Amino acid sequence: SDDMWIVMEYCSAGSIADLMECTRRTLTEEQIQHIVACVLLGLDYLHGKKSIHRDIKSGNILLTGRGQAKLADFGVSAQLNTTISKRQTIIGTPFWMAPEVIQESHYDGKADIWSLGITMIEMAEGNPPLSDKNPMRALFSIPINPPPTFTNKSEWHVLTNDFLSQCLRKDLKQRPSAKILQGHPFVSGVVKALKKDAGCSPVLKELVTASMDAIDQGRKDVQGDRSTTGSLRTENVNNDDSGDGNIDSGTMIE
Repeated sequence: SDDMWIVMEYCSAGSIADLMECTRRTLTEEQIQHIVACVLLGLDYLHGKKSIHRDIKSGNILLTGRGQAKLADFGVSAQLNTTISKRQTIIGTPFWMAPEVIQESHYDGKADIWSLGITMIEMAEGNPPLSDKNPMRALFSIPINPPPTFTNKSEWHVLTNDFLSQCLRKDLKQRPSAKILQGHPFVSGVVKALKKDAGCSPVLKELVTASMDAIDQGRKDVQGDRSTTGSLRTENVNNDDSGDGNIDSGTMIE
């Protein structure tokens, strides 16, 4: 009678970040396409409720055994009221943060669209842009640098590159909403199929099925670390520009 139980939907594959770490692979163009379509549907719903997620990244997108991609971790999400429709606080995870958030200018749900674009690069290349820099230096670089792109744009379809460029437009007036982006040729067909099948994607279901052995082994390794050290292993924070691959993927709250 003294216990409190929290019951949540079970997402068997965990996060996309966990999946990439356990399988030691980045995602294919088709897999990214299906994940982005799922996220757009979630963001469209969220923004329609006058809320902003503010921490979109692969570590906050979970995969179910049915092939659904679910937004998670609303710990820093914000509710917009009817009189003040835009936020003005620095919050999120540095490498994925939109320029207008860093500059503490007024922003709305389109900040999530920028983070989705950065997440596309993360899923394609394993890390977000500027991940070789100290997080605070990245915060200074994001507003002044040109919008990031894939390292090798020629390896990606023209529609994929175009979709990414629309997500990463610095001008808020030019950056499309989640609802508008659902009609982009890169994802429009997948969005229609997801709506017909309760958000289930056969492409993502196949990804989860093929990755579960590696994911289970990764979980056993973590349990082993916990039993030997008494706590979970944590990522090292890279405090210089040495580019050693260790990045701070934690959420920053003002």
